[in-house]
Amino acid sequence: MHTTLPFILLNTALGAGLGFAGGLLGIGGGLIAIPTLAWLYGMDQHLAQGTALVMIVPNVLIGFFRYHQKHRIDLRAVAAISVFSMVAAYVAGRLASGIDSGVLRVAFALFLVALALYFGQGLLRKGKLRAELAAPRQMTRSALPLLGIVSGAMSGIFTIGGGLVVVPALVSLFRMEQTRAQGTALALVVPSSAIALFAYAQGQHVAWDVGVPMAVGGILTVSAGVALAHKFPAARLRMLFCLVLLVTAGAMLVAG
Repeated sequence: MHTTLPFILLNTALGAGLGFAGGLLGIGGGLIAIPTLAWLYGMDQHLAQGTALVMIVPNVLIGFFRYHQKHRIDLRAVAAISVFSMVAAYVAGRLASGIDSGVLRVAFALFLVALALYFGQGLLRKGKLRAELAAPRQMTRSALPLLGIVSGAMSGIFTIGGGLVVVPALVSLFRMEQTRAQGTALALVVPSSAIALFAYAQGQHVAWDVGVPMAVGGILTVSAGVALAHKFPAARLRMLFCLVLLVTAGAMLVAG
């Protein structure tokens, strides 16, 4: 285990940058952390995802609290989704540990590209974007279990995929504003991320000496990222969200 001061400071600074980005985009910094860890330390996909979770868990908890202060999140809906999400996250996390690392990396990259294309299409069609920014729809009870299962499965397989699925779903299907959707996604990701971390730790896919300093750094900056998110116009924040998805996917494919 590395305990040198420069090593600790490097990972704390890395976590601070990722925490800020995660607060801004509502993804806990994990999306960017995974290819960064693979590039910086040569971690395979499993180890990078498991290590990123050490930072993600406290970051999403703080991020959710800050978003909740700005927009009251429907905690009943979140609780209903979380029941299904946690079960799906644990099962998927255990299954993901047995998937070839290269296959998992490519699958993750393709997942990000597909998500960016789906979520970004509204930016190219102004009429569609205006409709999505109109009065929100009420989430139906029947949609909650399905959303929970899908988001939990994505969290278990890709560690942060659950939040990425929830944001486009809430904005596109229920016309929820971007910042409120990001806060709701973070609330949902809190329990599923903790379960996924437990599953990855059981599979010995966590580098704690890297993850713990990153978590400390993220805790210091995630609130600032959330504050900045509320100053962005909705369309611009969505564009940034999609751009980060595509850049991260490209970085993961190049790293392979």
